[in-house]
Amino acid sequence: MGRCGLLAVFILSSVALTEGDPSSNGSRIFCYKVPQHCQENESNVPWCIEKQMRTCRFSLPRTKNPDFYLQTVNSSYEVTVDTVYGHVIHIPSEAVLKSSGEQLGNGHELHVTVSVLNRSLFEAQSDEGSPHEQVLGVWLGNQDVHDLSHPVRMVFVNVHQKGRGKCVFWKLLTNSEQGSWSTDGCNTIQNNTDFICECSHLSFFAVLISPDVPDPVDVQRLEYISYIGSSLSVVFTVVVIVMYLWHKKLKAGQTLIIHIQLTGSLLLLHLFFLASSVWSSAEWASCRTLGFILHWALLATFTWMAIEGFHLYLLLVRVFNICISRYRLKLSLVGWGVPTATVMICGMAGAYGKYTLMENASRTTSLCWVTTKAARYITVNGYLGLVLLFNAAILGLMVVKMQQLRARKIQAGNRVRRMWKDWASLLGLSCVLGLPWGLAFITHGPQSISLSAIYLFTVLNAFQGVLMFLWFLSITCKSFHEEQRSTKGSSMSNVTS
Repeated sequence: MGRCGLLAVFILSSVALTEGDPSSNGSRIFCYKVPQHCQENESNVPWCIEKQMRTCRFSLPRTKNPDFYLQTVNSSYEVTVDTVYGHVIHIPSEAVLKSSGEQLGNGHELHVTVSVLNRSLFEAQSDEGSPHEQVLGVWLGNQDVHDLSHPVRMVFVNVHQKGRGKCVFWKLLTNSEQGSWSTDGCNTIQNNTDFICECSHLSFFAVLISPDVPDPVDVQRLEYISYIGSSLSVVFTVVVIVMYLWHKKLKAGQTLIIHIQLTGSLLLLHLFFLASSVWSSAEWASCRTLGFILHWALLATFTWMAIEGFHLYLLLVRVFNICISRYRLKLSLVGWGVPTATVMICGMAGAYGKYTLMENASRTTSLCWVTTKAARYITVNGYLGLVLLFNAAILGLMVVKMQQLRARKIQAGNRVRRMWKDWASLLGLSCVLGLPWGLAFITHGPQSISLSAIYLFTVLNAFQGVLMFLWFLSITCKSFHEEQRSTKGSSMSNVTS
């Protein structure tokens, strides 16, 4: 009995070692262990899995593996495999017959193997996007199945994506172990969040999610709007500055001085936006410098918009009684000093260079800009969000103040006229406070909404310099009219006296 017990232990241990050792049993390993084996022992994991799956030992693991499925085909030619993730693979009878050599009727068995893999195993990047989280590997026997008239059908469910998707397979390059994602022989059908892939061959399959960029026609239109609007903004901001310097009487008002500072930052922003767009293909040092200055001009614009809101708050609270020591100097130090300190830190971190705005299979738009994602999120998205929240609160406070003033002075005959004036003032202040920049945060929603938001965002912000000119013109005309009225009133009083 002792010898029999030792013999049984020896046999069981030999079986366990054989199961775990790829070198045993003719270097054939179990199919469900192929992905793990390739990840641990090979650098080119997809090629290793493709090679080993055709010669591996067909056996199910002792414990259920949600990433591995094995079925035996005998009399039923069509095969359907359901995964626990909801993905479904349907293999037609044509593929089964091609793989078996039409020998299933003679007792020949065929094995269908499906493996659910992570996309990180496939290193190749596609110009059209990146694969969804899960990749399906499908093998039928040890034969290469292709050119099917009735395609293999796979359903990828709950593919939540922020872009357009297409079905792809892993295509090995000729005379090479390397591969890339390809759409050859695959058709894509989208049903809400589900993708139905129909392919004429077997391989690794995935849904490639491409960025939700506008149509090339819309991209071209948006570029034209941006260039035309920025060019006009440069011209009209220069006109505003010249008008301010020409009329010496305008230099006394603190509000107009802040407007001029904002106008100057807008001039620099649009000027260097055009420069960085035109010279994005320049040398690395030149493009980095342009990105540095463009970022500085944008942050200066945001800062002066926040200062506009702060000054408006003081006007509302202190009722035109602002007495702060060296007020203009302090505002200038904040308006130009904060952006300068920020871009100096980003520059030392090497955050500037050539940045690709949008990319698809045939078109790339580049700009000299901030290339580090963290720097963009913190200094652009985060900073802009804080400025907009503050200015929106100030504008809401102003609306409340205007309603209180109108309630004290009710004049029925002028109600409509006053209402139009109030709306015009609110729209002008919204432009000065930079609230149209908030449209940037809704350009990532559904495609119909995001495209409309992109157009509106581009028009309002590209022509912001023109809108600032109209606002400045309205203020100067109003001040001139008030000055003429006061002059006429004083002259009439002198005559009557």
